Parts: sequence; C-alpha cells; structure tokens
Amino acid sequence: MSRNLSSFKGVLVPALTPFHPDLSVNRQAFLDHCRWLLGQGVAGLAVFGTTSEANSLSVEERTELLEFMVDSGIPAERLMPGTGTCALPDTVRLTRHAVTLGCAGVLMLPPFYYKGVSDEGLYAAYAEVVQQVGSGGLRLYLYHIPPIAQVPISLALIGRLINAFPDTVVGIKDSSGDWNNTRDLLREFPGFAVFSGSENFLLATLRGGGAGCITATGNVNPAGICKVFENRESTDADDLQARATRIRDVFQAFPLIPGLKEQMSRFTEDPDWRIVRPPLIGMAEGSAEMLHERLGQVGFEM
Repeated sequence: MSRNLSSFKGVLVPALTPFHPDLSVNRQAFLDHCRWLLGQGVAGLAVFGTTSEANSLSVEERTELLEFMVDSGIPAERLMPGTGTCALPDTVRLTRHAVTLGCAGVLMLPPFYYKGVSDEGLYAAYAEVVQQVGSGGLRLYLYHIPPIAQVPISLALIGRLINAFPDTVVGIKDSSGDWNNTRDLLREFPGFAVFSGSENFLLATLRGGGAGCITATGNVNPAGICKVFENRESTDADDLQARATRIRDVFQAFPLIPGLKEQMSRFTEDPDWRIVRPPLIGMAEGSAEMLHERLGQVGFEM
C-alpha cells in the first residue's frame, strides 16, 4: 500500500486555457486567471487537464506555458500539470519537464487512443513512463475519466501500480461520475490520495478519507467550493455542499467548457474568453443567456 506521499489536499482547479482570436494561447490571460484562482484559496492548479483543452494543445505549447507560469512566480509546488498523452515519448517528455521544474505532481491520463486495451498494456505504459523519467521526485496521480477517454483504470491496475511504485504513484482523480467507484477507491486504498472529479462528491469524499476534488467549475466558483473543504467538519458543511452542487448542476446542463468560458467572458468583460479550439465550439447566444438566467436563479455571482 502506498504511504501518504501526496502534498495536495483540498480543491484543485484544471485551469481554463484562454485563446486569442487566431487560436494561439493567451499567456497573460492564463497567468492572470491562475493567479486569481490561487488568490481565491484553491490548493493547487491541475493545469492541462480536460477543462484546459490540453489535448488540443501541442507538447511545445504545454512546456512553454508551464515554464512561463513558473518563471512568472506561480509556485511549482502548487502545480499538478496533466502529462498523459497517446504517445509514450510525449508523455515521458512532459512528465520529465514537470519534474525538472519542481512541480509537486503530475496528473496522467492512460494512453487513450486504442480502446479495449488490457490492464497489462496499461501497466506497461505507466511503468515505462516511471522508469524512463527515472526521478525520485516524481509524484504521479492517475487520471480516471472513462466517459471521455474510454479507457478505464481498474482497481486491480491501481493496486498493482501502487505496489510496484509505492513512492511514485500516490493518488488519483476519479472523473468516472460514479460515486460507487470513488467509494470503492477510498475503501480499497486507504492512505492513497483520492480526489473526486466533481465538487458534487467533495464532502462525501472527504468523509470517506479522501483528499479533495479536482473540479472544472472551480474555475468560476473557487471560493464557494473551498468553503465546503474548509468547513467540512462544521454544522454548515451540508448546506455549503448543497449550494456548490446546485451551481455545478447548472453548468453541467450545458457543454461544460464553452459554458465556463462564457461565464469567464462575462466576469472579465473580455469577449475573447469565449474562444475554444476546434473541434469544440462556443455557446450560441441563446444558450448563453439561458445559462446566465439559471445562474441568477440560484443566486450565483463570481
């Protein structure tokens, strides 16, 4: 069983990536957003996750942007960049780069292009990355998101990786959307840093011994979600959880990334925040107005 080697606990945010009209990354807007999130009290930034449109970014864009963040004063110990790709050399390169910069961990998708692969194949992929990076400073968080990747990470595989690399494989983000799976992780692997992939399960995860959540809507409701974590043992915990869930449910009724970027555009008064990279498309005007109307109905303001 893995010892508790995770340095992360609380609410982490997979920061949205803003783009210029020519679809290049708006580095300054990204930096400003990350600084704002940290100022709102989040424990860390899981940059280059699904919400970050990471798989629409090149390896060069990701390495350059990570260096820009660290060089601009974002503490590397608050960063958990996504490094999992379909190509083993790219995953190794991104992971080694994050370790070299001093990032406290990496969040790693399984190679996700080929479907129906065996646990043996996935184990070989993860093991090869660990061995090729070859650093005692690597802290690897598995990224389980079968609704998107279509390549699940089984309990048996997790157990095997923990046993083989107890000082390296230290946690998981469970974005299955299935509380039963999160519950099983908590029961099966005590001491393993389990993060729910939605704040809807944050309080239940914490009560089960989990570490926190890594959540897309942390981009727009960081303080509200952090209140759930900070007050997890208070009499207000359930009410704070219910409010965070209501806000999440509004966003989940729409395409999530375009909806979050729409909200950021309104908050910053910057229309460029609405830009997404194809194949994603921005929200239609009617949908955007419906989103804001529903947010108003639950009394949400950034």
